[in-house]
Amino acid sequence: MQYLSRRSLNIAPYTAGEQPKERTYIKLNTNENPYPPSPRVQEVLRAFDAGTLRLYPRPDADGLREAIARAEGVKPQNVFCGNGSDEVLALSFPAFFDEGGLPACFANLTYSFYEVFASFFGVNTHIVPLLEDFSFDLSAMLAADCKGYYLCNPNAPTGIALPRETVEAFVSKAREKGRIVIADEAYMDFFGESAVPLTKSYDNLLVVKTFSKSYSLAGIRCGYAVGDTGLISALFRMKDCFNSYPVDAVCQAVCAAAVEDKDYREKTCTLVKTERERVRSELLSLGFTVPKSGANFLFAGRVILSGEELYSALKREGVLVRFWNKPILKDFLRITVGTPSENDALLEKLKEILR
Repeated sequence: MQYLSRRSLNIAPYTAGEQPKERTYIKLNTNENPYPPSPRVQEVLRAFDAGTLRLYPRPDADGLREAIARAEGVKPQNVFCGNGSDEVLALSFPAFFDEGGLPACFANLTYSFYEVFASFFGVNTHIVPLLEDFSFDLSAMLAADCKGYYLCNPNAPTGIALPRETVEAFVSKAREKGRIVIADEAYMDFFGESAVPLTKSYDNLLVVKTFSKSYSLAGIRCGYAVGDTGLISALFRMKDCFNSYPVDAVCQAVCAAAVEDKDYREKTCTLVKTERERVRSELLSLGFTVPKSGANFLFAGRVILSGEELYSALKREGVLVRFWNKPILKDFLRITVGTPSENDALLEKLKEILR
């Protein structure tokens, strides 16, 4: 321990969802897409020339940025790619916030990596509690003395989504105050009101997306940001101080193929959304409190058993869901929407447990 820095000794890292190896579970705990990636991904993998792996990839992922730009209706210079949206979000903290300076503002119940990143980079934080219905208190956020905001939309772990017009009003007021808004849209394709079009009008808006959810590519690790060229250039400067080649050659080729197959992505998202509404209806009938979700998961709880009791009972029955032993969250489970058969199994197990 004598060789460790104070930071490594004291920081509390992010805790990812369980990835058990000892047995097979119905895995509804990490918001993975239950459907395979686009068939075009398999075609790219089969045709990929392994001999080219002796060479470094394109450092700025130019080909992938061009494919993303076409899909998003922007220019390549407005796109940044990273090793998962987590890396993009991590780089945004030193890119836009000063160590020990004005804080980054975000909700108390949101993606917990924001607080970890802020701590790691020495960025102060201003935490704003959600309202009683789990929605963002946007007025309180705007009233905060801060440098900018992280807005997870749809929010995790609640799944509640803000319509684009609400986001635009918030971004506009933030710009009047000279503040940046980082919109984390990891689950946006399951809601369908991305703020990317707003980046053409607002130079204080950065939208961050991932290939892990709607593209079914959690195993490839790729994410991207869309925004004004000034914001994008700041991310590139941070990247080049950390890792010049974060997106490997296979990843670039696979993700370019996936982002160009819009029809397949929309088809699988529709399947997930249909099941999401069916499962939510069933959970409500069982007495759960379940906010309306715009994501590929449901936030469900406040029944006769605690979140921990339900989580443990489901795990014994071979179903994994996400549980946090924290205030408010401990009353709830976050349940990924699976295939119809996986969801049926979840609901049957819940009915047995609640009996």
